Amino acid sequence: MIKISILYPNTPNSRFDMAYYLEQHMPLSISLLSAHPDFQSVSVEQGLSGVMPGSPPTYSVMCHFLFTSIESFIAAFMPHAAQLQADIANYTDVEPIIQFNQVLVSQ
Repeated sequence: MIKISILYPNTPNSRFDMAYYLEQHMPLSISLLSAHPDFQSVSVEQGLSGVMPGSPPTYSVMCHFLFTSIESFIAAFMPHAAQLQADIANYTDVEPIIQFNQVLVSQ
């Protein structure tokens, strides 16, 4: 299983509209990407704190998609890439970091 992590760094003076992200962007992303047969799941997390209580989190928001393979994710994403990427400006001015991970343990 492959986890695709889309990480939004917690950048000072940046903008992130969580309501738009949760109510508009994520439903759009889910409807488009979950149509692929190898889609497994998606989760969104909001950073609360760094390691020290009260310290800022490294990432303000993290989104994780699970697919059976990198190729499956690419096949699901590429037909909609322009639409999804164009929507980023509607909720943030932060450039996301994208990382592909192989899931080794999951319970």
